[in-house]
Amino acid sequence: MTVKQLSLPELVDACRDLGVPAVGLWREPVQAYGVEAAAKLVRDAGLTVTTLCRGGFLTATDPAERAAALADNRRAVDEAATLGTDTLVLVSGGLPAGSKDLRGARERIADALAELGPYAEEHGVRLAIEPLHPMYASDRCVVSTLAQALDLAERFPARQVGVTVDTYHVWWDDTAPAQIARAGAQDRIHTFQLADWTTPLPEGVLNGRGQIGDGSVDMREWQGHVEAAGYTGAIEVELFNDVLWARDGREVLAETARRFVEHTA
Repeated sequence: MTVKQLSLPELVDACRDLGVPAVGLWREPVQAYGVEAAAKLVRDAGLTVTTLCRGGFLTATDPAERAAALADNRRAVDEAATLGTDTLVLVSGGLPAGSKDLRGARERIADALAELGPYAEEHGVRLAIEPLHPMYASDRCVVSTLAQALDLAERFPARQVGVTVDTYHVWWDDTAPAQIARAGAQDRIHTFQLADWTTPLPEGVLNGRGQIGDGSVDMREWQGHVEAAGYTGAIEVELFNDVLWARDGREVLAETARRFVEHTA
C-alpha cells in the first residue's frame, strides 16, 4: 500500500532490485491480478508475503450483512493461505449507522472471531486484530488500543488470534509498552508495522500516515518494545499518503528502504 501506484509486477521487480525480501499485500490488487497468479509472481521472484490486509469489518447488526462479512473473511483466509502468509490483518469495523454502542460492537467482533478463528487455524493462518487510533472509532475500527485488542484476542488461542502493533496507531498511548509486553508473553504479536505521525492531518485523515522520520514517532523505541517482548518477525512499513502516491513509485520505495535503515536498529 505504501507504493500502491505500482502494479504488482512493478512492485515485485522493485523489491527484488532493492533487496527487499518480503512484502505485505492488500486484497484488492491481489484479487484484481488473480490470487493464484499473484502467489506465483511473488514466489518466482524469491519474495515472501509477510501479511495479507485486510479482513475484519465485523460489527454489523443486520443478519445478512453479518453473514456476508463472515463469508468475505473466510475468503480472505483462503487468499492468505494461497499467498503463503500465515497472518491476516483485521480492521474490526466501526459503529453501525445510528449506533452508539461501542461495547456491543466489540462483542460482535468476539462472536465473529469465535467462528473465524478455527477456520483460520485449519488453513494455517492467524488473525491479527489491529487497533486503530481513536479518531477512527466511529467509522472504521471500534478497537482503539492494544489493551482492547488483547482483551478480544485472549478469548482464543494465540495460534488463532493475536494483534498487530502499528506505530501510527499506538505511539500516543503510554500504556502501549506494557500491552506489547503482555502480547509478547502470550506470543500474540503477529505483525509489527511502521508509519510516522505528521501534522496537520489531511482532510478525511485516512491518508495522513507519514514517511518514516518525518514526524513524531521514535521508531527505534517501538522496535525495542516489540523485540524485548520476543518478536522476531518481519517489520512492515505501511504508508497511506496521497503525496507519496503521486510520486514515482520506485523512487518512493527506495526512499522508504533508506529511511527504514536510518530509523531502525
